[in-house]
Amino acid sequence: MKTSLLLLLSISALLMNVQAADSKIASGTVNALGVDLYHAQAHGDGNLLLSPYSIQSALAMTYAGAAGDTQAEMQRVLHFPADDNALHESFSVLGQALAQTAKKTVDRIAESKKYGGPSTPIEFDLANRLFAQRGYDFRPSFLDLVKERYGAELEQMDYKTDPEGARKTINQWVEKQTKEKIRDLIPAGAIKHDARLTLVNALYLRAPWSDEFNAKATTKEKFLVHGRESAEVPMMQKESHCGYARREGFQIVTRPYVGGELQFVILLPDDPAGLAAMEKQLTPKLIEDCAHLSSQKVILHLPKFRLEPPTIPLGEDLKALGMKTAFDDPKGSANFDRMAPRRPNDYLYISAVLHKTYLALDENGTEAAAATAVVVAAGMAMIKQPPPVEVRVDHPFLFMIQHVPSGACIFIGRVTDPR
Repeated sequence: MKTSLLLLLSISALLMNVQAADSKIASGTVNALGVDLYHAQAHGDGNLLLSPYSIQSALAMTYAGAAGDTQAEMQRVLHFPADDNALHESFSVLGQALAQTAKKTVDRIAESKKYGGPSTPIEFDLANRLFAQRGYDFRPSFLDLVKERYGAELEQMDYKTDPEGARKTINQWVEKQTKEKIRDLIPAGAIKHDARLTLVNALYLRAPWSDEFNAKATTKEKFLVHGRESAEVPMMQKESHCGYARREGFQIVTRPYVGGELQFVILLPDDPAGLAAMEKQLTPKLIEDCAHLSSQKVILHLPKFRLEPPTIPLGEDLKALGMKTAFDDPKGSANFDRMAPRRPNDYLYISAVLHKTYLALDENGTEAAAATAVVVAAGMAMIKQPPPVEVRVDHPFLFMIQHVPSGACIFIGRVTDPR
């Protein structure tokens, strides 16, 4: 008897020191897998957008049900520690820290408005849910863990007789949680009658700049599309204090969102055609370093852009990284016994991992969205300031949205054509 389980994570449009320390396990795994999948997806010269936090959170919930060789394999590929409790606790703390990032800005905005500061707080909403087959024998310990650590409530579904209805229900939930930025996350046919569970995480992010760009200063400037052909695009301009560093062959600029706990990171190669070479230097350590750059006055020219790529299948990338038995390769090898009892003729396995994203950046800030679906089936002091640095982002670049206290990469991508 075949049974499928779909795990979905959706993230829309992008603490204290103790909390930051506790979240380091989760943020470390997010960044490490993010680098792996970025390298796997960075073929060709097109735009790219992923949410490492979305993907890893979804897989962490799935991992909670893995056992035996499948558990060991997922632990290795996903960069998870041996201590499961520490892992899930860390994801819980990181989720709370991200939620608190938004709540903190509400009070700060009320005060700053008195002095003409930013007037819009960050919106950062996280939600998890389990869409489970009615009557299926899921282990209470698994359901309790994902509810306690990830806040995932259980909703009964009937995949057996109405898989298409279940797909529409899940997609509608995702659309609502992401303010309709992620539509049709799960494509037609992705959920079949053998589905048994869909784990869903939704996140919505709207992050205003701490110091907005003046729309009147936005002008048409040249951008070397794909590092080759010149095109005029709307280019924002602003002189302000930013994080700044120069590395061999590229510059890094970080620009804070209101509240300062989230930032937009730009990695710009010196060579207009040097994006691919720079991407090879992308490591979890580099991502972590971006959270601790020295501040400097920067004159920044940054193109407005909007990315809305189609759903990306990540299953083959994860298998290539070594996570094979989770996908029941070879047949009969998947083991999710900690999720539901494994029987010879009824066991769970991942049949697909689907990911969808959205990001729009303009003078006011950033709105971002992403969604990941994992389908599991069963088979059988005063210092003289240096002059400002002028940075023209007029050719392909890599970018991130980063949670500064933890260093976690919420979104990562590249822009080769901002049009």
